[in-house]
Amino acid sequence: MTPQTLTDEEEAVLAEIEEGGIDFLRLQFTDILGTVKNVSIPASQARKAFEEGIYFDGSSIEGFVRIQESDMRLDPDPATFAVLPWRENDEGAAGRLICDVIDTTTGDPFVGDPRAVLKNALEDAADLGYSLNVGPEPEFFVFEQDEDGRATTTTHDAGGYFDLAPKDLASDLRREMIFNLEAMGFDVEASHHEVAEGQHEIAFKYDDGLTTADNIATFRAVVRATAAKNDVHATFMPKPIAHINGSGMHTHLSLFTEDGENAFHDEDGEFNLSETARQFVAGILEHAPAITAVCDPTVNSYKRLVPGYEAPVYVAWSDVNRSALIRKPAARTPAASRIELRSPDPSCNPYLALAVMLQAGLDGIERELTCPDPVRENIYEFDEDKREEYGIETLPANLGEAVAALEDDPVITDALGPHVAEKFVEAKRAEYAEYKAEVSDWEVERYLETF
Repeated sequence: MTPQTLTDEEEAVLAEIEEGGIDFLRLQFTDILGTVKNVSIPASQARKAFEEGIYFDGSSIEGFVRIQESDMRLDPDPATFAVLPWRENDEGAAGRLICDVIDTTTGDPFVGDPRAVLKNALEDAADLGYSLNVGPEPEFFVFEQDEDGRATTTTHDAGGYFDLAPKDLASDLRREMIFNLEAMGFDVEASHHEVAEGQHEIAFKYDDGLTTADNIATFRAVVRATAAKNDVHATFMPKPIAHINGSGMHTHLSLFTEDGENAFHDEDGEFNLSETARQFVAGILEHAPAITAVCDPTVNSYKRLVPGYEAPVYVAWSDVNRSALIRKPAARTPAASRIELRSPDPSCNPYLALAVMLQAGLDGIERELTCPDPVRENIYEFDEDKREEYGIETLPANLGEAVAALEDDPVITDALGPHVAEKFVEAKRAEYAEYKAEVSDWEVERYLETF
């Protein structure tokens, strides 16, 4: 590969690396299941990384390629450079660059790179004259560690929704997380204790789709690293404790036109929503079962998606209540008009999740789907007959059902692309089969002495 001439942005990153005394760089990418991977290089190799990329064996990454197709290249995105703040006082400072994965046989973006999947979806939106803005609300739990440093399910505090110290013992921990996030370029808007003991939310400002996906991946890494530095464990597992609220990642979505106008806002429309927004909502509702496999991708995700714990299970939308899958939040300005998809959880691969949300909505726009009427009553209180009267379907009840819905939905499998769709389904079918073969503590306690 012929070395490329560096851009001004890349040269600026090199200068920052030198001025900041950075010793090592973590070149970050994400596998199909959403796990962040890193290749660490000395900072002296930064110029080479920008000029030629860094090669690695793709066959070692779950779901990427077969051994005979293994050569991959990491091309760092200079816009993603950040110093890892929790490393600054250790032995040598470290920086982070998020990378695109390149197929060395073709020189094109690798079809199995989740970041490339999202870029393709964003290009499809751009072809229709839209850009995507996203504001996520990831929740997480903080647990104590045992004497061997392993995570327990003993919560770090006994606080509740919006509690303050002394019940919310994690307020100092959240403050440290926020400082670290801000040091990495986040615009943190608010933080608070969530409903369950040990549960928290840190909200950061919305951004374009690609930046937001990068930010979600970074957010999870920062939260977990900060917790570990404080000898506790932060987890984005959707439902770590039975019978209490799980962790969601409510996702606010809006489309903007090429001239910077909010395509979801109509001053004269009902709820100030445009016809474009309503078609987008209709698209998400139609593809909701398949989306769920990607946005709620673990067996444990479906322990959260049950009635009674503020998680949506009914395929409907509303402007006034939170029992529906999609909510239309109040907006103070035209630019703030948006919809909120409440089903995703923070264990999802953010690149794939945003890609399928966007493609589902775009399908609604392209096909001019009709949006159903909003449901203004509490759907949790409906019986089956009333839900049938309103035409309200339910989300898949488990990962097996969700994966089946994904396989049956060509719009969402096309959004993922053949490679990612195949590998994702294969991995999730294996996960669900393994789960079904396990015997839980609940079953032993209930049946061992009864039968």
